[in-house]
Amino acid sequence: MFFFTYLAIVLLIRRIQKEIAFLPDIKLKWNNTLRSAIGGCIGAFIVLTIYSSDVVNSFISGLLLLGAVYYLREEEDFKRFQFLAKAHYPLIITTLLSAVTELVASKFYHKYDDSFQLANLAAFAWIFVLRGYSKKQMDELRVASIRNNELDMMVAERTAELTKQKNELQQTVKLLKETQAQLIQQEKLASLGELTAGIAHEIQNPLNFVNNFSEVSVELIDEMGEELQKGDMEEAMAIAADIKQNLEKIRHHGKRADGIVKGMLQHSRANNNIKEPTDINKLADEYLRLSYHGLRAKDKTFNAELITDFGQGLPMVNIISQDVGRVLLNLFTNAFYAVQQKQKSLGGSFRPELKLTTSVSGKNLIIKVWDNGIGIPDAVKDKILQPFFTTKPTGEGTGLGLSLSYDIIAKGHGGKLEIDSKEGEYTLFTVILPVA
Repeated sequence: MFFFTYLAIVLLIRRIQKEIAFLPDIKLKWNNTLRSAIGGCIGAFIVLTIYSSDVVNSFISGLLLLGAVYYLREEEDFKRFQFLAKAHYPLIITTLLSAVTELVASKFYHKYDDSFQLANLAAFAWIFVLRGYSKKQMDELRVASIRNNELDMMVAERTAELTKQKNELQQTVKLLKETQAQLIQQEKLASLGELTAGIAHEIQNPLNFVNNFSEVSVELIDEMGEELQKGDMEEAMAIAADIKQNLEKIRHHGKRADGIVKGMLQHSRANNNIKEPTDINKLADEYLRLSYHGLRAKDKTFNAELITDFGQGLPMVNIISQDVGRVLLNLFTNAFYAVQQKQKSLGGSFRPELKLTTSVSGKNLIIKVWDNGIGIPDAVKDKILQPFFTTKPTGEGTGLGLSLSYDIIAKGHGGKLEIDSKEGEYTLFTVILPVA
C-alpha cells in the first residue's frame, strides 16, 4: 500500500523535472535538489521496507507526500504546480488514515483491509486522471513561459538598442551644447568687435583735435616769440589769446576722450548680474554713435542720417546697462546692415535713415529703433528670434544676436521685444522695459 505513495512522490518530482526543463532559470536552481529528492525517496523506501513495519512505512510515506505537496504550495517557483499537488490530497488522506487505523484499530483495519487497499488504488488512479487535465494546463503555461522568455529577450534587445540610442543622443546633445556655447561666444566677440571699432573711431576724433590744436599752438608760440622780440606787445597778446583758446579746445576734447576711456573701463569691470539705475537716453545715444562709427571704420563710404527723439524727463530705469547696451548695439548694427544692403542695390538714389526714439508709457519705458532698409520677409518673421536663424549670408551672422537680445530683455529684465516690418520698406524694433 505504501508503495503507491512513494511512487506518487517520485512521479510528482519527475513531472516537475520535465516541466521545468523549459524554464532554464528554474531548472538551473532546482535540478540537483529534485534529483536528490528522488534518490532520497527511493532510499527511504528501501531502508524502511527492510527495517520497519508496514505501519511505520505507510505513516512516513504519507508524511513525505504531505510535506512535498505543502512545499510546492509555499515555494514561489512551483506555484504553477499547485493544481497537480492538490490531486495528491486523497492519496495522503487514505495513506495516513490506513496507517493510523492499523495502529489504533488493527482488527477493524484487517477486517476491511480490502476497502483500504481499494481506497488507496482509487486515490492513486485519481492522480493519473488529474495528471491528464493538469498536462493541458502545463502545456499552456509552458507555451506562455516560452513566449514570455521570447518577449523578455525582445525587451532586452530593444532596451539595449534604446540605451545605445540614448547614449548617442546624449553625445549629440553634448556636442550641440558645446557648439552653441562656441557660437554664443563668437556672437559676443562679434559684438565686442563692433563695440571696439566704434570706440576706436569715436576716440579718434578728439585725439585728432588734440593733435591739430597742439601743432597750431606750437606754431603760435613761435610767432608770439617773434612778435615779442620785435616789441609788438599788442600782436603778442592777440596770439596769446589764440593759444589760450586752443588750450581750452584741447582740454575739452581731452575730457571727451577721457570719458570714452572711462566708460570703456567701466564696461570691462562691470558685474553683469547687478542692475543699477541708468539714464536710457545717454545709454542709447552712446551705443548709437559707437555702432555708427564702428560701421564707418569698416566702410568709410557709408553715410546715414541719424534721427533721434529722446523723451524729456525720463525716469532712471533699473537695468544691467552692459546687457541692454549689447541689445541696442545689436539692433543698431542690424539696422545699419539693412540700409547698407538696400543702398548697394538701389545706388545713390537711396538715402539711408535710422530713427531712435525713447518715451514712457504707463509703467514702461519704450525704445524704438526704425530703419528704412530691406525689411524682414513675412515668411521669416516668426523665426527671426529663434536661435541660429539668420537672414544674413553664411559667415556674416550666427543667428544668435536677436535671440540673445530677446533673452536679455524678456528673461533678464521682464520686458518685451517687438518687431514690425514690411519687406523692402522698413523695420521697427520696439524694446519695452518696466520702469519699476
